[in-house]
Amino acid sequence: MAGPATSSSTPYWQGPPPQHAHLRVGNEDREQVVEHIKAAYADGRFEKAEFDERVDRAMTAQVHADLMPIMNELYGTPSAPAVPPPYPYPHPQPPSYPRQPAPPSVSSERSGAAAAHILGILGLSFVGPLIMLLTMGKTSPYVRMHAVEALNFHLTLLGATVLLSITVVGLVAVPFVWIGAFVAGIVGGVAALGHGSFQYPLTLRLVK
Repeated sequence: MAGPATSSSTPYWQGPPPQHAHLRVGNEDREQVVEHIKAAYADGRFEKAEFDERVDRAMTAQVHADLMPIMNELYGTPSAPAVPPPYPYPHPQPPSYPRQPAPPSVSSERSGAAAAHILGILGLSFVGPLIMLLTMGKTSPYVRMHAVEALNFHLTLLGATVLLSITVVGLVAVPFVWIGAFVAGIVGGVAALGHGSFQYPLTLRLVK
């Protein structure tokens, strides 16, 4: 039996925790919340560390009460304008909200994210990740996340190559740096295909 309804002036997902807040959530509930987190990150509303922290909280949520604070962080506290939850609740007539454009399929997102890493080590340097950022990155937060990381890495790599070439010792080290970059690019591509996050070491993150 559903719990008592909250006041009509307070949205039920922003009012006192209802009884169903302690019901267990499924993978679909978690993934829908993650999509909202990705969209907010793509809009530049928080940093990469905050993105990772919210995704981790969403994917490890056990009950609806674990997901509700994340949505309040994204769309405001009870004093903010009402925003409907991203996953269904056993509550009659939930408020409607505008439909978002359907995101690219999971396979195309993973391929595009992996391409951002692989194109860079195949000779396109920062141009490859930049192309993916300006194309698929506009519609896919997942592709954007990987493209930005790869772009920052190759910009750092380019700057390091120029600086190291000034000295004889640095010039000797340049090939080893590029070998390491090649290996890191492959690891990044594999991580992207596995629908995971990846961070390059020793990278200046100039592009957000």
